[in-house]
Amino acid sequence: MKRPAIGVAIENAKQEPEVFRLREDYVRSVETAGGLPLVFAPGRPEDAPELLDHVGGLLLTGGADVDPDLYGEKPHARLGPTFRDRDVFELALVREALRRGLPLLAICRGQQVLNVATGGTLIQDLPSQWKGAVDHDPDGERWSPAHDVRILPGTRLREILGRERVAVNSFHHQAVKEAGQGAVVSAYSEGDDVVEAIEVPGRRLAVGVQWHPEAFWDKDGRFQPLFEALVKASRR
Repeated sequence: MKRPAIGVAIENAKQEPEVFRLREDYVRSVETAGGLPLVFAPGRPEDAPELLDHVGGLLLTGGADVDPDLYGEKPHARLGPTFRDRDVFELALVREALRRGLPLLAICRGQQVLNVATGGTLIQDLPSQWKGAVDHDPDGERWSPAHDVRILPGTRLREILGRERVAVNSFHHQAVKEAGQGAVVSAYSEGDDVVEAIEVPGRRLAVGVQWHPEAFWDKDGRFQPLFEALVKASRR
C-alpha cells in the first residue's frame, strides 16, 4: 500500500535565525507510523493550498513563541524569540487544512498555532502568568516524564491513547489560554490545570498536544498511537 505523505513543518533555529531545522524524532515518528514525511519550510502563506495538494496530512512541530500580535495581545516581558514569517505561514497551513478537512497533529508550539488559527489566545509565560504552575520546562532528557496529564472522557485523544492519565515530558513556557472557535480542551496537566491538549471535533483528525510525543519513538513508543492515528486518517 502506498504510504500517505505527511507535511512536516520545520522551525527557525533560535541561535541562527537564518537557519531552518527539524529534529530527527519527528521524521522517524512519521516513518515508523507508516507515513512518508515531506518537509515544509516556512514560506509564503499564499503557497499553503498548493503545498497541501501534495500531502494527506499535516504535522506541526515545536519551536519558538508565537507572535502575540497575531492573537491581539501585546508582548509580555518574558516573551521569547518569535519568527513572524513562520507564524504566518503555519497559520495559513492550519486554516487551509481545516478548511479541507485534512488530518493534522499539532505538537507543543504546533498546538498553540492551531489554537491561534481558530481564534484562540495564549498564556505568554506560565511561570509569571499562571498561579501555582508546575515546572513545565524542567531539566532532563527529552523523554523524561515531567508531570501527569488528565485526558477528558469522550475525546478523540482519549480514544487514541486509551488512557485517563499519562506521564508526559514538557518543554514549554507558553500554553493555550482560551480555546479557539470550534476547538475544545481535551486534557489538563495535573497539579495546575494548564491546558495540555485541544482538538476540533467532527474531523478525521485535528488534535494538538502540549508535550513532545515524538521523543518516545525509539524508547517505549507510548505515544506512537498519535502518529499512527495521523497516518491512518491521512490514507482516506
